[in-house]
Amino acid sequence: MLNPFVTLVSNILQLYLLCVIAWTILSTLVSFKIINEYQPIVRKVMFALDRLCEPALRPIQKIMPNLGGLDISPIVLILLINFLQSALYQYLYNL
Repeated sequence: MLNPFVTLVSNILQLYLLCVIAWTILSTLVSFKIINEYQPIVRKVMFALDRLCEPALRPIQKIMPNLGGLDISPIVLILLINFLQSALYQYLYNL
Protein backbone atom coordinates (compact mmCIF):
# COMPACT_ATOMS: atom_id res chain seq x y z
CA MET A 1 0.00 0.00 0.00
CA LEU A 2 1.30 3.43 -0.91
CA ASN A 3 2.12 5.93 1.76
CA PRO A 4 -0.06 9.03 1.11
CA PHE A 5 2.70 11.37 2.29
CA VAL A 6 5.13 9.97 -0.28
CA THR A 7 2.52 10.26 -3.01
CA LEU A 8 1.69 13.87 -2.09
CA VAL A 9 5.32 14.99 -2.01
CA SER A 10 6.04 13.16 -5.27
CA ASN A 11 3.08 14.86 -6.97
CA ILE A 12 4.23 18.27 -5.74
CA LEU A 13 7.74 17.61 -7.06
CA GLN A 14 6.27 16.52 -10.40
CA LEU A 15 4.19 19.71 -10.68
CA TYR A 16 7.24 21.81 -9.85
CA LEU A 17 9.21 19.91 -12.49
CA LEU A 18 6.56 20.81 -15.06
CA CYS A 19 6.78 24.47 -14.00
CA VAL A 20 10.55 24.45 -14.49
CA ILE A 21 10.20 22.88 -17.93
CA ALA A 22 7.51 25.40 -18.92
CA TRP A 23 9.67 28.28 -17.66
CA THR A 24 12.66 26.99 -19.63
CA ILE A 25 10.69 26.62 -22.87
CA LEU A 26 8.93 29.97 -22.51
CA SER A 27 12.11 31.89 -21.67
CA THR A 28 13.86 30.28 -24.65
CA LEU A 29 11.02 31.26 -26.97
CA VAL A 30 11.07 34.81 -25.63
CA SER A 31 14.85 35.11 -25.98
CA PHE A 32 14.70 33.98 -29.62
CA LYS A 33 11.83 36.46 -30.17
CA ILE A 34 9.42 33.76 -31.26
CA ILE A 35 6.94 34.92 -28.62
CA ASN A 36 6.38 38.62 -27.97
CA GLU A 37 7.11 39.25 -24.30
CA TYR A 38 5.05 42.45 -24.32
CA GLN A 39 1.75 40.62 -24.80
CA PRO A 40 -0.26 40.77 -21.55
CA ILE A 41 -0.87 37.02 -21.25
CA VAL A 42 2.76 36.16 -21.98
CA ARG A 43 3.90 38.73 -19.43
CA LYS A 44 1.56 37.30 -16.76
CA VAL A 45 2.59 33.70 -17.41
CA MET A 46 6.29 34.63 -17.43
CA PHE A 47 5.86 36.59 -14.19
CA ALA A 48 4.13 33.66 -12.47
CA LEU A 49 6.64 31.08 -13.70
CA ASP A 50 9.53 33.40 -12.84
CA ARG A 51 8.24 33.80 -9.29
CA LEU A 52 7.92 30.03 -8.95
CA CYS A 53 11.22 28.96 -10.50
CA GLU A 54 13.68 31.76 -9.74
CA PRO A 55 14.07 31.05 -5.98
CA ALA A 56 15.25 27.52 -6.78
CA LEU A 57 17.37 28.52 -9.77
CA ARG A 58 19.21 31.44 -8.16
CA PRO A 59 21.39 29.38 -5.74
CA ILE A 60 22.28 26.98 -8.55
CA GLN A 61 23.28 29.89 -10.81
CA LYS A 62 25.58 31.24 -8.09
CA ILE A 63 27.40 27.90 -7.82
CA MET A 64 27.63 27.14 -11.55
CA PRO A 65 30.65 28.50 -13.47
CA ASN A 66 30.20 31.07 -16.23
CA LEU A 67 29.66 29.21 -19.50
CA GLY A 68 29.57 32.23 -21.77
CA GLY A 69 25.86 33.01 -21.73
CA LEU A 70 24.71 29.40 -21.56
CA ASP A 71 22.52 28.79 -18.51
CA ILE A 72 22.32 25.13 -17.56
CA SER A 73 20.83 25.72 -14.12
CA PRO A 74 17.36 24.45 -15.21
CA ILE A 75 18.98 21.16 -16.25
CA VAL A 76 20.69 20.88 -12.87
CA LEU A 77 17.39 21.65 -11.11
CA ILE A 78 15.55 19.02 -13.17
CA LEU A 79 18.21 16.44 -12.28
CA LEU A 80 17.95 17.44 -8.61
CA ILE A 81 14.16 17.07 -8.62
CA ASN A 82 14.47 13.63 -10.24
CA PHE A 83 17.04 12.64 -7.62
CA LEU A 84 14.71 13.79 -4.83
CA GLN A 85 11.85 11.78 -6.26
CA SER A 86 14.01 8.67 -6.53
CA ALA A 87 15.32 9.12 -2.99
CA LEU A 88 11.79 9.70 -1.73
CA TYR A 89 10.58 6.42 -3.18
CA GLN A 90 13.69 4.54 -2.14
CA TYR A 91 13.86 5.62 1.50
CA LEU A 92 10.34 6.67 2.49
CA TYR A 93 8.21 4.23 0.52
CA ASN A 94 8.24 1.56 3.22
CA LEU A 95 7.05 3.79 6.10
